[in-house]
Amino acid sequence: MTGCTDALAGIRVLDLAGPAGSYCGKLFADLGADVILVEPPGGSPDRTAPPVAEATGESLRFAYENANKRGIELDIELDIDRVADRELLRRLAGTANLLVESTTPGDLEARGLGPDDLRTANPGLVVTSITPFGRTGPFAGFAATDLVCLALGGLLSLGGYADGPPVRPAGNQALVMANLFAAVASMMAVLHAEHTRAGQHVDVSIQECVSMALENAPQFLDLEGVVRGRPDGMQRHAGTGLYACADGYLYLYVGGIASNRFCARLTAWLQEEGAAGAAELDAPQWSDRVFLETDVAKETFAAVFGAFAKPRGRAELYRDAQTRGIPLCPVNTAADVAASEQLRHREFLRTTVTAAGLEMLAPGPPYVLGATPWRQRRPVPRPGQHIKEIRAELDAARPVGGAA
Repeated sequence: MTGCTDALAGIRVLDLAGPAGSYCGKLFADLGADVILVEPPGGSPDRTAPPVAEATGESLRFAYENANKRGIELDIELDIDRVADRELLRRLAGTANLLVESTTPGDLEARGLGPDDLRTANPGLVVTSITPFGRTGPFAGFAATDLVCLALGGLLSLGGYADGPPVRPAGNQALVMANLFAAVASMMAVLHAEHTRAGQHVDVSIQECVSMALENAPQFLDLEGVVRGRPDGMQRHAGTGLYACADGYLYLYVGGIASNRFCARLTAWLQEEGAAGAAELDAPQWSDRVFLETDVAKETFAAVFGAFAKPRGRAELYRDAQTRGIPLCPVNTAADVAASEQLRHREFLRTTVTAAGLEMLAPGPPYVLGATPWRQRRPVPRPGQHIKEIRAELDAARPVGGAA
């Protein structure tokens, strides 16, 4: 879009966070902030972390999370030969609004690069630390993976089935949650700094972010008297759960709080279609929530509706259910999402260019800003690609722009 203004133009972010926080940096970069990706010499090992593009060996996740950023290489370890690299990072921090990092608490301070050290030259700097357990408490110095954070945050206990072990959801969900919360908290801190010229330290615990995903547990207990746990592989109550159909699965929700209305609609639909056993669902007890939670009700409903759904496709069932006001939806695969007419209409999938020049489709913005839209401005930087450019800008003592 020509003539548009980037929402976060003029904001500079230093991204030292690696995979624990690179998505946070991406959220700023996609809205026009000048995000500088700081990698160790030779580039981050995450550049080849699976899944990879077969043609180039590049990590697809790394490409998705680091497009729109500029890239430099710095060695900021405690090595006497790397004093110049640490000094360059200090100079960059003096021009930045936000620094995102994920080191073990105390590491940056030991190198003279802690939040207080950096704010000596730049009082308005916001430093966001994304760590497994936060920077205080008995677990503060512990390392942890996405799986560990899911487990200690409580969410892992809800994944899988009651007769088996907990199952981890795909896609580093703990890190995604932490990055989303970190981006929101960081933006609030940056806005505060703009008004007060006082930066602050944003301390993000991945464990705590995961625990926020359990926030509807009180509602389950309050509204339905249910203590959440792993499902038993069947319906929570008759009419609610996953059902197989001709080309995959669908999710149906006709029991629970609004069971009277939805059960009646579903029964009428099944009877119109001549479904075997549909008349059995027309008895008064099918409006009784207590009955719906019995094994007899679950087994009867599963037999009737399961036989009705099995030979039909998801799209057909979804269309017919929608016309009747019945809450039913298809369980889409990744291929279904990529082919979605709705997502294509909203241009959700956008082209991302990797460091090797490979074009790939990736999720774009899950929002539409009319005046300051999301846009793809840069490909993924090559390791150290912009170091000369950024040094020259610092030496010229002028603001580093986000221009492509």
